[in-house]
Amino acid sequence: MIKDDGTVIHFNNPKAQASLAANTFAITGHGENKQIAEMLPGILSQLGPEGLSQLKRLASSVTAPKPLDEDDEVPNLVGNFDEASKQEAKEVITEEKEEVKEPEKEKAPEKAPETETKAAEKKSD
Repeated sequence: MIKDDGTVIHFNNPKAQASLAANTFAITGHGENKQIAEMLPGILSQLGPEGLSQLKRLASSVTAPKPLDEDDEVPNLVGNFDEASKQEAKEVITEEKEEVKEPEKEKAPEKAPETETKAAEKKSD
């Protein structure tokens, strides 16, 4: 059912009951309130002249997108990305080579001159 405010009462699995003697119809089921725009394009075949006029009003109320300003444009490219990627690849390769090298073996610490003199003093005693 289309309302005057542009919303639709939508039933997924409606059940209809009628009493012709009382001129009464009942639609039962889970109803959801939705905007007409949510129901497009499936609802177009169900719209009558009033529904089409509501759709036209809805379409006219939607604002058109603003045109792009000069600031909104995509900037021009300033560099060559191929050269930068080649340079980056060279740096990665040199870093990997440095990591692969084994660290130099540590030299044994030299004896301090004090210990040598103490050893010489003990021998002379």
